[in-house]
Amino acid sequence: MTTVPTTRAATPAVSSPGGGGRLGQGELRRRVAALLVDRPEAVFTPGAVAKELERSAGAVGNALRVLADRGQAELVSEEPRRYRATATTGEAIKPGGTSGARTPPPARPSKATPAPTSGTSSTRGASVGGPVVRPNGQTYHPRRLANLPDVAALQRLREACIPALLYGPPGTGKTSLVEAAFPDLITVAGDGDTVVADFVGEYTQAPGGGYEFVYGPLITAMTEGRALLIDDATLISPKVLAVVYPAMDGRRQVTVKSHKGETITAEDGFYVVAGHNPGVHGAVLTEALASRFAAQIRVSTDYDLARKLRIEPRAVRVARNLAHRQETGEIGWAPQLRELIAFQKMAAVLGPEAAVANLLGVAPAEDRDVVAEVISSVYGRTVSPLALGEQV
Repeated sequence: MTTVPTTRAATPAVSSPGGGGRLGQGELRRRVAALLVDRPEAVFTPGAVAKELERSAGAVGNALRVLADRGQAELVSEEPRRYRATATTGEAIKPGGTSGARTPPPARPSKATPAPTSGTSSTRGASVGGPVVRPNGQTYHPRRLANLPDVAALQRLREACIPALLYGPPGTGKTSLVEAAFPDLITVAGDGDTVVADFVGEYTQAPGGGYEFVYGPLITAMTEGRALLIDDATLISPKVLAVVYPAMDGRRQVTVKSHKGETITAEDGFYVVAGHNPGVHGAVLTEALASRFAAQIRVSTDYDLARKLRIEPRAVRVARNLAHRQETGEIGWAPQLRELIAFQKMAAVLGPEAAVANLLGVAPAEDRDVVAEVISSVYGRTVSPLALGEQV
C-alpha cells in the first residue's frame, strides 16, 4: 500500500499576519522580496530562502515564481531552481519597509476593474493601434476586435468572467496578445505529456528531508486572482484538462485530491484563457472544452503589420499568396508573422538570398513544391532550401 508523505504544506489562502504562523495575503512574497533586496549579489534556492524566513519551502517556491513572472526576481537556473534580485525587486515591498512590515497587497484585477495594460490608464482607455509593452519588454501592436483594441476587448471579457479561446495557426500572435492584455498572467504550456499535477501541484522533497506539497499554476492563479493561459490546450488529454472546469463555472472551486482533498476557491480576478492551433497533429477541440469558452476568437496574421515592421515586401507577398492557398485547402502551411519576423532577422544576419532560401526550407515537405513555385514567381528566380555548399 502506498503511503502519502506528510509534511508542512504551503497554504494558498491566508488571512492573518503573524511571526511563524499564517501570513496575510501577499505578505510572504513581500518578505521574500525584502530578503533578495537585502542581498542583491546572492543567489538563493527556494529551500535557502525558506530556511532564512522559517517558512515552508513550497510556499516560498510559489512566492519566488510569482516574483519571477512579474520581473521582480530573476530565475538564474532551473536545476536546481535558483533566484536573485533584479532592479525592480524593491517594487514588491513597501518603500522603506522591512521584511516584516505589513503592507497593502498589490492591486489585482477584479470583476469590476480589469488589469490595465502597460501604457494605458484603464481598459476602456486603451488606444486603438497604440503599442503595448509585454512583460518581456517586447512591443505588441493591438488589432481591432469588436470595435475595440484587442487587449481592451480581452480585458472586458475578463471583467465579465467570460472565458476566451483564441484559435489560429502557430505564430499568429495568440500568446503575445494574452501577455499584452494581462500583465499578471500565469501560463501552462500544454502538450500530450501534461498531467493533473502540472495544474494543481504535487509533493516534492523538502530541503530538510521529508516531503511537502507545492501548489501548481492553477492554484496560484486562483488564490491570487490572476489570469491563467492554457497554451495549446487542445494537445492536453481531456481527462487532465477537466481539472480546470470546476474553476471556470459558477462553482469557481477545485478540489485538490492529492493534498488532503482540500477545496480551493478562486479569488476575484481569476480568469482562464486558452490557445488552440487547429490542424496541428494531436490538437483536438472537444465539445466539453469548446462549451467552456463562450468567447472563441480567430487569430490570423496581420500582413499590414508585417509591412509596418518593414519586413521585405516580397516576402509579405509570398506569405499572403500562400495564406490564400491555405484557406482554399491547396496547402496546409503558410508563413505567419513569426516566420516573417524570422525572415527579417535572417536577412539582416546572412543576407536576403539566405533568408528566402530559409523561408522555403522551413516549409513542411508536403507543401514545399507549392511554396517554391510561389517564391519563384514573386522573386523571379528558382530557389532551393538553405543548405551547405562546396568547401571553402
